[in-house]
Amino acid sequence: MADGARSVNGTRDAVRGDEPGKGEKLADWADGRLGLYALAKANMRKVFPDHWSFMLGEVCLYSFLILILTGIYLTLFFEPSGAEVVYHGSYGPLNGIIMTKAYESTLHISFDVRGGLLIRQIHHWAALVFVAGMLIHMMRVFFTGAFRKPREVNWVFGWTLLFLGIITGLTGYSLPDDLLSGTGIRFADGAILSIPIVGTYLSMFLFGGEFPGHDIISRLFPVHVLLLPGIMLGLVVAHLILVFYHKHTQYPGPGRDQKSVVGMPFLPVYMAKAGGFFFLTFGVLALMGGIASINPVWAFGPYRPDLVTTGAQPDWYLGFSEGLIRVMPGWEINAWGHTLEPGVLIPFSLFPLILLALGVYPFVEAWVTGDKREHHILDRPRNAPVRTGLGVAWLSLYGVLLIGGGNDIVATHLHLSINAITWFVRISVFAVPVLAFVVTKRICLGLQRRDRDTVLHGRETGTIKRLPHGEYVEVHEALAQDALFTLTQHEQNPPYEIGPLEDTNGVRRTVTVSQRARALMARALYGPESHIPKPTREEYREVTSGDHHQH
Repeated sequence: MADGARSVNGTRDAVRGDEPGKGEKLADWADGRLGLYALAKANMRKVFPDHWSFMLGEVCLYSFLILILTGIYLTLFFEPSGAEVVYHGSYGPLNGIIMTKAYESTLHISFDVRGGLLIRQIHHWAALVFVAGMLIHMMRVFFTGAFRKPREVNWVFGWTLLFLGIITGLTGYSLPDDLLSGTGIRFADGAILSIPIVGTYLSMFLFGGEFPGHDIISRLFPVHVLLLPGIMLGLVVAHLILVFYHKHTQYPGPGRDQKSVVGMPFLPVYMAKAGGFFFLTFGVLALMGGIASINPVWAFGPYRPDLVTTGAQPDWYLGFSEGLIRVMPGWEINAWGHTLEPGVLIPFSLFPLILLALGVYPFVEAWVTGDKREHHILDRPRNAPVRTGLGVAWLSLYGVLLIGGGNDIVATHLHLSINAITWFVRISVFAVPVLAFVVTKRICLGLQRRDRDTVLHGRETGTIKRLPHGEYVEVHEALAQDALFTLTQHEQNPPYEIGPLEDTNGVRRTVTVSQRARALMARALYGPESHIPKPTREEYREVTSGDHHQH
């Protein structure tokens, strides 16, 4: 039996050739215990559509990874302590100045640690790009309707990442304890103190006593490097899992429908492109960190509660929150021995509400439409003019408040009155979003009219033809079938209506407030004034059947 077995093995080895390599053995071992082969076979050939706008999400992911890598390096040298020391270091102008250990270690990183300043600046630039990338990525998702079923949960994940990214930026921005970041902390403390009844208690708990206290830096540090990044990392993983689980959205075109995806496989094409794009993102951020100075804390000096920097501005993603505070009138109410600060409390409350409006919109639209189908084909923004107008109005409000948050900088650089800028922003907060909505909606309707005319009459060729009776006309070229499909594939469903208020027996129906609100919003979002009717088949045949100067 032994000889027989040996001969069989010899025959098998002769057929197989050499023994499997160590890598193959390791892969077989892992597959036998983790089932990696079946998982990889099911997902590595997953098709992803190819469009430049899908890279926006990758910019967010790669910036987040760079933030983690650079943050780990900075953590090795940063000392999160509010204890005071006298500085004796490489930066001469601050020698002999009393400062916290946090600020001292930041100077040490900037001037003494090899590559420390470069890593600091890459980290800061990556944070700005990360939040900007998330906002632009969410706007792409919003304008194209990619948040619809089954991706509402993923939208919430992305919105939560945006909100946490803003808070994480605030905590990291405050760690160096320089005069600029300390001014931002003072701003946050003032907002907390405006909360009625519990504001003073929250401030005392946060700072460990009266502002500025000695505990705020040591408390912000674990929040910034552990708590918030840990939550965000979990959300990023969940976000990517859902992207894999659902079919990827794609723009309308021939061969693309709700059941099929046209694109390239994840492995090797998409992985190769993603790897190259990661290093491209890293290279651009490294270039920005190397040549563009950002947050030079040594120029501001250590934080002192009795001082404030001239032109103190937060990072751009918090500028609109400061704009809310700056343009609000300084109202104050004194009653029964207590002081209420609506001039701070109201804008402090509006900050999360403005972001919340963006977060809940997909659920509002789903409720208005009552559409329970899955959507994997994206909308062209022009075909949803009300939604597009709302998105532009939201962005315009964001931009106006950003100007308000930097009213002193705008005033000094443009030689304008700061009071004039403040009043301009106060009026624009209400006027500009409305104007932006109206203009955007009209532009979208105009683009729809152009698409309708292009479908019916074809594309202008620039060729002028003279007819037998002397008339000059321009020859139009009929569109190809794929172009016709792209321009006409979108749906134009009638909006939800309450229906007759009385049934067939003359009994009056009960109509709830919710139904009335839904019908009103449905008419505003999808009513006759929100779209230009698509050409019907009969109209297309009637126009193209005769001589309408097409060839």
